[in-house]
Amino acid sequence: MKFVLFKRSLEEGVQPVYLFDGEEEYFKERGEEMLRAKYLREPTLDFSLFRGETLHGNALADLVAAAQSFPFLSEKRIVKVTDFYPTEREYEQYLRRYLEDPQPSTILLIVNSVPPKGKPFDLKKAPGVTWVDCSKGDEETLLRWIFTRFKRAGVRADTECCERILHYCLADMSRIAGETEKLIAYAGEGGALTAEDVDAVVYRDSAYKMYEMTNALALKNYTKYLSVQRDLLEKGADEMAVLNTLCAYYRTMSEILLLNKGDAESARILGMKEYAVKVNRRQAAALGERRVYEIWKAIFDSINAVKGGSLTPQSALLRVNARLFFGGSANIGGREG
Repeated sequence: MKFVLFKRSLEEGVQPVYLFDGEEEYFKERGEEMLRAKYLREPTLDFSLFRGETLHGNALADLVAAAQSFPFLSEKRIVKVTDFYPTEREYEQYLRRYLEDPQPSTILLIVNSVPPKGKPFDLKKAPGVTWVDCSKGDEETLLRWIFTRFKRAGVRADTECCERILHYCLADMSRIAGETEKLIAYAGEGGALTAEDVDAVVYRDSAYKMYEMTNALALKNYTKYLSVQRDLLEKGADEMAVLNTLCAYYRTMSEILLLNKGDAESARILGMKEYAVKVNRRQAAALGERRVYEIWKAIFDSINAVKGGSLTPQSALLRVNARLFFGGSANIGGREG
């Protein structure tokens, strides 16, 4: 089930075994908080934590024994295990019997974050395990969360405000939650937020700033492009950092086009967040595969010219900007795309 359905399901009752996995850590943390708040009165007596990487062989018997224990002062005992990937043999020998008939007064909470090694048993297929999908929420779900959070706090915010928070945080739920709380404190109960308030309060992810720069280029808004670049330089980034970031950004766009796969699969292969792949793909499609490659190659050549001593970082960035503005008519580092 999706995380939003998990929240609703707790109104009907709790399940004895949960598996939380996916890249959104906020959902995992929030899910554990809800279980603790509702069922755990005495954490020192009724909560146990196990590290999955240490649970092999007979050590799995300790996990099962903890899950079979009764709570002392709480309604439920919570046994949490992190990054837990048992083999099929370990599942059959130690876990299957418990998962088929779990202790009703215990919540066994499995929280997986790191990718598994080898081919472990798929716990989602085990009897008694309720899988909670903690992958990234789609834009509609995240926007609804932002709007609802403001509404519950008595703060008025329109769609533009909510969208800016989503984009500035690159759809990262942990950042969205933190920035939303900052805005609630800024507005105060009964207050109202404007798009300008969001611009003033919300920290824009550096990756988002790169998106702003490249989006400005796609729109041929060179003033905006230079304004964002100047902001990066004034806040600690040097010219080589900007060049390297631009190079990586256009290389990623080129790789996304070459992969020719869906957003989720591309994100997995490239080690990126799915939302970042989506915005990269949108810009790459607007520019075209050939233009994206030419820009990446030109920036790459300029960086090498700096390393070879024929250009300073400052002059290299100026030449890259000229190439981005004027295309092939601008010569960068002695090379044409």
